[in-house]
Amino acid sequence: MKLFRRLLAALFLAGAGAAGIRLKGRGGVPPQHGGWRPLELPPDRPGA
Repeated sequence: MKLFRRLLAALFLAGAGAAGIRLKGRGGVPPQHGGWRPLELPPDRPGA
């Protein structure tokens, strides 16, 4: 019976931790500006 209670408590704590992590990342508005910019490369060197 003691083993069953410990197993149940461990499962409950794992579930509560996973729910907390999941809920923490929720909400907010994604950025409305910025994004990809073109990459400016230097000209190729001859013989490289």
